[in-house]
Amino acid sequence: MSFVLFFRGLIGVLVAFAITTYIATHSLWTTFIQTVICAVLLQIGYFLAVLFLVWREGRKPKDAAVEPGSAKATGDENRRLPGVPRSPHH
Repeated sequence: MSFVLFFRGLIGVLVAFAITTYIATHSLWTTFIQTVICAVLLQIGYFLAVLFLVWREGRKPKDAAVEPGSAKATGDENRRLPGVPRSPHH
């Protein structure tokens, strides 16, 4: 995921959270504090998710017998759907 997509999503969630909090509390100060807390919790969650993905990738067994030109080496088996022919432009 690119940073721009992440940042746009983060801002969208925080704005929605801030509007909802303000409607519920009618207090700018409470809205500000709770939105900052929400932003910190979202960042911690994002960091832990990335850390988990890196950890999981490092635990995958390395397959040394893969030939460089095979479908397994290029990752084609993940992009092809059963019964759908390959595009001639690929």
